[in-house]
Amino acid sequence: MPETRSWDGAAYDRLSTPMERLGREVMERLELRGDETVLDAGCGSGRLTELLIERVSDGRVIGVDMSASMIEAARGRLGDAVDLRVADLVGLDLGADTVDVVFSTATFHWIADHDALFASLRRALRAGGRLVAQCGGAGNIATVHAAARQAGDEPAFRAAFDGWRGPWNFATPEDTERRLTAAGFRDVRCWLAERPVRPDDPREYLRNINLGAHLERLPDDQHDAYLDAVLAILGERPTIDYVRLNIDATAA
Repeated sequence: MPETRSWDGAAYDRLSTPMERLGREVMERLELRGDETVLDAGCGSGRLTELLIERVSDGRVIGVDMSASMIEAARGRLGDAVDLRVADLVGLDLGADTVDVVFSTATFHWIADHDALFASLRRALRAGGRLVAQCGGAGNIATVHAAARQAGDEPAFRAAFDGWRGPWNFATPEDTERRLTAAGFRDVRCWLAERPVRPDDPREYLRNINLGAHLERLPDDQHDAYLDAVLAILGERPTIDYVRLNIDATAA
């Protein structure tokens, strides 16, 4: 079974302003009439879902996330304004529903099998429907991961990380275009964009967003020591070197 990580929806909601900012850029590419059915694929705590609801006042939004904690946080934010579901995007079953748009940010790089992911999203879309998305791409947070590997090689942590590669899939535009075409998409366009971020609370940002999968490999009483070791390498006010993979495609 592919490796996943758990999330604290409330902590993510509190710390995810940089993710919302990146997501707003993606939303600027999304042309909507206002009556569409939109799938927010990996809706997280619902910060961007809330904006989608405003933009389809005569339509419908379905928010899906694999994390029950994220969906709980989204329900706290959105109430009954949206159809929220705990579900895996791979093998997604919307029942009788098909959607006009799949919108997604900061999610696809957590899914190991992109061939299966894109096939699943194609089944959810009506013919002519659009996929507008962004996720971590090739080179994403490379400096953070290099520091995490260096810290993980210290004797206190080495056994936890020996041979571990992590749950990420930071794909290239070329591989993504090929996979989307094979999954039944046309008019495919993918590109990378550098989007560096300096979080206001670097320690908690790393703890909850960038290094959560690392920390899950360690006992609780080692979490702070590991974060200390990473921040000693990165500096106390690091820049997170995000590289985002942007995706635009139409269901054939």
